[in-house]
Amino acid sequence: MIPVNTPLLDGNERAYLLECVDSGWISSEGPFVGRFEQAFAAAVGRKHGIACANGSGALDIAVAAAGIGPGDEVIMPTFTIISPAASVVRAGATPVLVDSDPDSWNMDVAQIEARITPRTKAILVVHLYGLPVEMDPLLDIARRHGLQVIEDAAEMHGQTYRDRPCGSFGELSTFSFYPNKHVTCGEGGMVLTDDDTIAEDCRRLRNLCFQPGRRFVHEQLGWNYRMTNMQAAIGLAQLENLDAHIQRKREMGAAYQAALRDLSGIQLPLAQTDYAESIYWVFGIVLTAARQIDATEIMRQLADRGIGTRPFFWPVHEQPVFRKQGLFADESYPVAERIARRGFYIPSGLGLTATDISEVTSALKHCLATPS
Repeated sequence: MIPVNTPLLDGNERAYLLECVDSGWISSEGPFVGRFEQAFAAAVGRKHGIACANGSGALDIAVAAAGIGPGDEVIMPTFTIISPAASVVRAGATPVLVDSDPDSWNMDVAQIEARITPRTKAILVVHLYGLPVEMDPLLDIARRHGLQVIEDAAEMHGQTYRDRPCGSFGELSTFSFYPNKHVTCGEGGMVLTDDDTIAEDCRRLRNLCFQPGRRFVHEQLGWNYRMTNMQAAIGLAQLENLDAHIQRKREMGAAYQAALRDLSGIQLPLAQTDYAESIYWVFGIVLTAARQIDATEIMRQLADRGIGTRPFFWPVHEQPVFRKQGLFADESYPVAERIARRGFYIPSGLGLTATDISEVTSALKHCLATPS
């Protein structure tokens, strides 16, 4: 079986973990946490990094630190993992959705302005799969309407928008360090900001809102979203190899593009736009209308041949948990609905070998060989 993701742990991960064990510093108080925060913030061009337990926790903290709460609206894409919308809903605010661009699969920035109301407080940007959202017009809209920008860059480690690091835009940005990311801690996340006050708020929210001098007296509710020293040790080792990881991902993406470009009835990911070159966080495929077969069936056939796959994200407006809460009734976003049903991604992890890529493409060609 070729899994959909295999991480690459070939740097200082083992040495740094042994340092944690030998020193006894395995909790969130250990020195690797601060080292990782500083190094990651510097890599993204931010002043402050606040490490936390996972990417979803980073979003919870960012939404709270932005002051988003009941009565507020947050504009965001419908085509994304559920986490950003869940953070907004848990805060008592309402996600206001926009559809996807059919080529990049990112949020369609041209739809944002029409969704702004007097209750709109922020735009939550989610960069997807390998290419960033087109930020210049989005930032212009935010400036003109006095809106905050929260940038979910969970999948964008090492990516740039017009040579500026993703995660360096807006009041706050967030990252995830799940095992399928270009920098992984196994689990983990990071909130980044340039604002001293927001950074202090984030640190407090991450740590149960303990108070100096009166640790167990709480004026505000927070979370235990602390990152351990062992997680941070792995993350720091991974960060040291980020440039090599990006190069490897682009080489893998180019190999897939070359092997699959002549297959009819499929849409491959954009290799580049005028503002970015894809880093191929995952290599996605969308079946076109010319193919009668659906993504679920192709994924089943690939599984039978030992190839791991994963479906595309399911649109926020179609999530049963939100529909039960009365959200998004009668809303439709046709591009997101189509790519969610017709899209999937093939093995894309950093541990993938050239032989693996050859086997994956051979199996995919076999499964798609039947005339549409």
